[in-house]
Amino acid sequence: MNNVFVYCELEGNKVADVSLELLTKGRKLANELGVKLEALCVGYKLDGVESQILPYGADKVHIFDAEGLFPYTSLPHTSAVVNLFKEEQPQICLLGATVIGRDLGPRVSSALHSGLTADCTQLEIGSFDMKVKEGDQMVDKHYENQLYQIRPAFGGSIIATIVNPEHRPQMATVRDGVMKKEIVDANYKGEVVKHDVAKYVPTTDYVVKVIDRHVEAAKNNLKGAPIVVAGGYGVGSKEGFDKLFELAKELHAEVGASRAAVDAGWVDHDRQIGQTGVTVRPKLYIACGISGQIQHIAGMQDSSMIISINSDPDAPINQIADYVINGTVEEVIPKMIKYYKKNSK
Repeated sequence: MNNVFVYCELEGNKVADVSLELLTKGRKLANELGVKLEALCVGYKLDGVESQILPYGADKVHIFDAEGLFPYTSLPHTSAVVNLFKEEQPQICLLGATVIGRDLGPRVSSALHSGLTADCTQLEIGSFDMKVKEGDQMVDKHYENQLYQIRPAFGGSIIATIVNPEHRPQMATVRDGVMKKEIVDANYKGEVVKHDVAKYVPTTDYVVKVIDRHVEAAKNNLKGAPIVVAGGYGVGSKEGFDKLFELAKELHAEVGASRAAVDAGWVDHDRQIGQTGVTVRPKLYIACGISGQIQHIAGMQDSSMIISINSDPDAPINQIADYVINGTVEEVIPKMIKYYKKNSK
């Protein structure tokens, strides 16, 4: 009761990376609260799926295994989660900010009359004070062990800390790559509970049938790349990005972009890095013509080394860069390509 739950997203029998990342964060939150971490899997042919989950510190794995539960459809998954939560009364529920998480999260939150914060970049435990009305008077009330749901707001101009003191569960979605995944113990022991799906999901929920399904594979490996060359609006044009791709080829790197460059149509959206894109943690991040708005920094600030190439010495990204090259992308990138080719022979 009142434990931390993570909804584990599945593709067939494989647990999504974002769910493993949330299990890692969930384990830390559960430790701080002195409660258990529980995972929830809803799908079909899930024999052995717990072996992917238990090493991340899950104390209990709830499994709903039935033919109509894969591929994902809204109604049966919502019923399974909502009815289980009515029994278990979790205090926190974490989901990936994926297509599935963004559909399921609001449905569960609405059914349980709880709060939901989307696209969180940090999750912490803390206390909270607020005035509440008791009778005809306003009195101070203190809340302990609240989930701080932290995310950029108003276009990234502020960082908002959101709390939900009165309703449970406290729900949050987090994008893939924002949290680090870490195995607690390869032999971690936890309980596995296989539920009778018919007790939780009415047959009427299977009204939608998936006739055909196509999953498009990612065109790049931004998240796993050891080196990322990223361009912003300062790159100036689509042709400017061609130079970044040339440099990336020499460095065996991937090319990323800020939202401004994507919005300008210079590069595909799947290369966007930041709060509304991909989160990366490469060994080397080369930021080319990127001003460093808070949304972008949220997606790359954990890079091991950051090099900023910018004509503006006061660009915000320079404050977090390990090295700053003051100059235009047009001047610097061709020289980097030239000297790398020369020295790599």
